Amino acid sequence: MPRSTADDAGWRHDRRPRHIGTWPAVGATVAVLGVANLALHRWTGLWGLVPAVVVSGLLLGVLRWAGGTLADAGLARDTLARGARWAAVLIGLVGVVYLAGALLPATRGLFEDRRYEAMDGAEVLLRVFVLVPVGTVLVEEIAFRGVLYGLVDRVRGAVWATAVSSLLFGLWHVLPSLHLATAKPAVNAVVGDSGPGVVLAVLGAVLFTGAAGVLFCELRRRSGSLLAPMGLHWAVNAFGYLVGYLLR
Repeated sequence: MPRSTADDAGWRHDRRPRHIGTWPAVGATVAVLGVANLALHRWTGLWGLVPAVVVSGLLLGVLRWAGGTLADAGLARDTLARGARWAAVLIGLVGVVYLAGALLPATRGLFEDRRYEAMDGAEVLLRVFVLVPVGTVLVEEIAFRGVLYGLVDRVRGAVWATAVSSLLFGLWHVLPSLHLATAKPAVNAVVGDSGPGVVLAVLGAVLFTGAAGVLFCELRRRSGSLLAPMGLHWAVNAFGYLVGYLLR
């Protein structure tokens, strides 16, 4: 028996893609990031690239599931050239600052890190050109300045988007900063390596990265592109490895 017009309309409606709400999407994003944080902390080196790429894809999928677009993630095609120009300028500025810091005796000690002692040149280059851009910058920028920022910005605006993104970005760095007090002599000299010292180092790292998250969000807002914070993020981490290795 032929399907009636009403039934046919209802069937077509049921076949349409269904979206979830913004806040459920934010919750799903945070859940994915909670698991990802543990996985990326456990899987280091080249193995860490696998969860980084998978998580990046999953988070973009969550954004799309919530009805978002590449523009919401800061990846619209018409903003890429502008974002690339911002990134190039920011990379150059970081390079100048790091060079000055490495040359000045008063600030040279800030680059000391015991983790560089066992590295050779090949490992440093691997970190700078593969592990940092894919295992750190890609996943963190898509997560915090892309998906989270884009989701919250749609319903609450840039201020709320910046606050939520930056708070979670700070908390994301709790696990990586657990050994900060023993790895960096400059930090150890301030807080020591006792239990309270470790707590202070972690708290300082969370506050610092949360503040950095605010800057990254503002770059995303002003440039309209995720490439701007990506460029700054890569430069800070990558040049840190290069200068720390050369000054060891």
